[in-house]
Amino acid sequence: MTHVHMTGDCLIGWQDIHHEGGFRAFDPTRCAELEPSFSSATMEDVDRACHLAAEAFVSCRLVPREQRAVFLEMIATALEDATETIVQRAMQETALPQGRLTGEMGRTTGQLRMFAAIVRSGEATDPKWDKALPDRKPMPRPELRQHKVGVGPVAVFCASNFPLAFSVAGGDTASALAAGCPVVCRAHPAHPGTAELVGRCIRKAALQCGMPEGIFSLVGGEAHEVGAWLAEHSAIQSVAFTGSCQGGTALAAIGAQRPDPIPVFAEMGSINPVFLMPEAMKKGAAQLGEAFVTSLTAGVGQFCTNPGLLVGLDGVDMDIFAKAAASALAAQNEGVMLTRGMADSYRGKVKRLMATDGVDLVALSSGNGETTRARGAFFRTTLSVFLQNRHLQDEVFGPCSLLVTCSSAEDILSLSRHLEGQLTVTFHMEAEDMALAQRLLPTIERKAGRILVNGWPTGVEVCAAMVHGGPFPATTDGRFTSVGGDAIDRFLRPVCYQNFPAELLPDDIRD
Repeated sequence: MTHVHMTGDCLIGWQDIHHEGGFRAFDPTRCAELEPSFSSATMEDVDRACHLAAEAFVSCRLVPREQRAVFLEMIATALEDATETIVQRAMQETALPQGRLTGEMGRTTGQLRMFAAIVRSGEATDPKWDKALPDRKPMPRPELRQHKVGVGPVAVFCASNFPLAFSVAGGDTASALAAGCPVVCRAHPAHPGTAELVGRCIRKAALQCGMPEGIFSLVGGEAHEVGAWLAEHSAIQSVAFTGSCQGGTALAAIGAQRPDPIPVFAEMGSINPVFLMPEAMKKGAAQLGEAFVTSLTAGVGQFCTNPGLLVGLDGVDMDIFAKAAASALAAQNEGVMLTRGMADSYRGKVKRLMATDGVDLVALSSGNGETTRARGAFFRTTLSVFLQNRHLQDEVFGPCSLLVTCSSAEDILSLSRHLEGQLTVTFHMEAEDMALAQRLLPTIERKAGRILVNGWPTGVEVCAAMVHGGPFPATTDGRFTSVGGDAIDRFLRPVCYQNFPAELLPDDIRD
């Protein structure tokens, strides 16, 4: 095991930057502040990090593919060596259990090695070659070659609910570095110690691998201005964000309003509708109700793929489902949420649902739901109430879900057409439900990035076929994914070379 030292500093290139009068992390389990004090980045710190990243991007063009791949692998090794230290700090800052965080560390290192393999293969640059046709009539065709290059320095905003896999060394950072783009990372204020420990592992690997100084920097602070300075900086050419719709749309507005507009790839959450089809309900309504609660309450519901909406036909089978779900939820204990702010927001949104006419509370988990703790909540309503109340499509981040009952298959189809963009949509079905599924699918394909059959949406596999994205408001650009090998496409752009001498061509397309 390698010891990683935590000082509370910002990491600007190779320098540690310390400012007095910073902020402290908060232990949501004990409701107590943690040491040490962490520096809040200044505008000058952000400017320095961005300028270093711009200089590093020029140098990155000369870094061979193999060196870039080794760099990613060395980050993974450094993280593995420091796993015990990092996981212990993350447990204090997030209240997430050791097993969950250890698994998340495995996912983080696995992503890094996956992108190392992609870099080494050269497949991400997608080389193309159209040979010259000098004798073509009426006009000859020149020789044309194309490949993809990095867009430039990337600002990565860490997620609150995944302190490892969607944070400092998570998929956004790994895919940006794989694309040859330096990263300036905005640490999440909810887990600054975890962020620094991981950042130091990245910097260690960068130094060992001979990468340019600005390849990675880490800036922190509680104020939203830190993120705004980063997104506004002229050196930043792309932004990756995982978090709330409010935060993602604010960053997207900054990116669009710059003198040189840049893309902001924000993954902002979803209510992840689950369609409970008639025959599936006939054959196993009670079992589905119990399985639903297991998915709903996993991680205290703090997943962007949490099943926040259920849809099915009213009747005896639905009553059996609701009764089983209510019983399973009532047997659950309240859980500790990631931050006080999240717990407060969750309670406020649950109270709003309770106050909505026509929305009935079916069950709550046990506990008092105070301070950082949250009780699971399960509500039921009808299609007409759902369609009349726009806020019933708002994500409630936490273990809360709403069941909408319909009177016919046509009502189910009508509801599907009113859905906003989603990360996932799930069908629970039997063979006899195929006709309804076929009618739903053309609409659902326009609404979601991932469509599941007979599963639950919590849990996102890291692999080539995965799509973790979807139409707005799930993300700001539904054409891309933030998980899997294709996540690198966010940080690449095509360049065409016409009639180039071989000596000037990049290695990827020279032969």
